Amino acid sequence: MNMTDNTHNKSTMAGFFLDGWYVFDNFAPCQVEWRGVLYPTSEHAYQAAHFFDTNPARAEQVRLCRSPRLASDFANQHKAEEDPNWDDKKVAIMEEIVRCKLAQQDLVRETLIASGDRYIVEMNDDDSFWGWGSDRQGRNELGKIWMRLRDELQNASENNTMNGDEQNS
Repeated sequence: MNMTDNTHNKSTMAGFFLDGWYVFDNFAPCQVEWRGVLYPTSEHAYQAAHFFDTNPARAEQVRLCRSPRLASDFANQHKAEEDPNWDDKKVAIMEEIVRCKLAQQDLVRETLIASGDRYIVEMNDDDSFWGWGSDRQGRNELGKIWMRLRDELQNASENNTMNGDEQNS
């Protein structure tokens, strides 16, 4: 989808910073338990994951940061210590964390279902990998994860409905 065509069209886009869609953002105040550890936000979990294999103590310091912004900044300050294979792992790690958030937070699940067929976009002008970037042509990888999970939820719901109908026949 060319984001310049539907920049703020609320009927076709669920932008993280438009009304009602902020729960998809990693900075949203939703705790997430991931790999047996409770994180204040999904951003904390994602930033801590940079250091799981290289510096577990640093990962814990990230988890304890007082805000998602501080967790991100702290992780970026210690980038030299992150997993050397991070770029190969980061999308799978993000999806794993977002799946946990979705499974653990009713509001997030309800909001994802309510998004219908809207294009979900991380409206971050400073990030053309996870978001739409300054030119609104970015990869939007975080939005794509949310849309994949929504498709899975919708397909599971359709299958349950079909199975229920068969059992009642």
